Amino acid sequence: MTETTIISTTHLNLYYGDNNAVKDVSMEIPDKRVTALIGPSGCGKSTLIRCFNRMNDLVPGVRITGQIDFRGENIYGRGADPVEIRRKIGMVFQKPNPFPKSVYENVAYGPRIHGINDKKRLDEIVERSLRNAALWDEVNERLKDSAMGLSGGQQQRLCIARTLAVEPEVILMDEPCSALDPIATSKIETLINELKKQYCVIIVTHNMQQAARVSDYTGFMYLGEMIECGTTTQIFEHPREELTENYITGRFG
Repeated sequence: MTETTIISTTHLNLYYGDNNAVKDVSMEIPDKRVTALIGPSGCGKSTLIRCFNRMNDLVPGVRITGQIDFRGENIYGRGADPVEIRRKIGMVFQKPNPFPKSVYENVAYGPRIHGINDKKRLDEIVERSLRNAALWDEVNERLKDSAMGLSGGQQQRLCIARTLAVEPEVILMDEPCSALDPIATSKIETLINELKKQYCVIIVTHNMQQAARVSDYTGFMYLGEMIECGTTTQIFEHPREELTENYITGRFG
């Protein structure tokens, strides 16, 4: 891959007890590109991206073997700090999950935890993050209002702004549009296109049309295995594996 690799996995396995949910995945993910993970429900897509910021550490009975490197450093190595890893590799979930606080406090929350309390600086971070999440123009007069009063699509963009506020390098998105209507989905997709200018974006999606629209690279997973990984054009137009072609053409899934 001629791109700059930001995350790579080598023989990555994840077990829930005896269940091998992610099987021997070796892949490279390029910086400042969108990588989509597709595949049927339960194939390990969400589990895989939760490995990238060590969120599976929080699940009882999980065991991980193999290696994940972030900018060349093993994130499961001795001395790796999970809190710092989660700051650099942010996560946006399937269902918008704003805090029951004001719009402003939702975005300021992360920087405050990391020790930023200067109001002027927080104001700047909040505005920049909301602008980068394409939400500022809609909420700049409602910063003191509860985030719970925003629409679903606005709440999801607020969650993206909250992720951006702590200056990550990678943004993980686990089916970020599955709870949204087509108009809100279109806004998120446009936003993803903008975000990749500054960040690596990894998106899990069931929607193959969405993967084709927003991603530069696509990985197809099935029963915990990475069946095929390549440019989105290659995966959708010239898949190397019969299983990939069968999934993309709707023969199963």
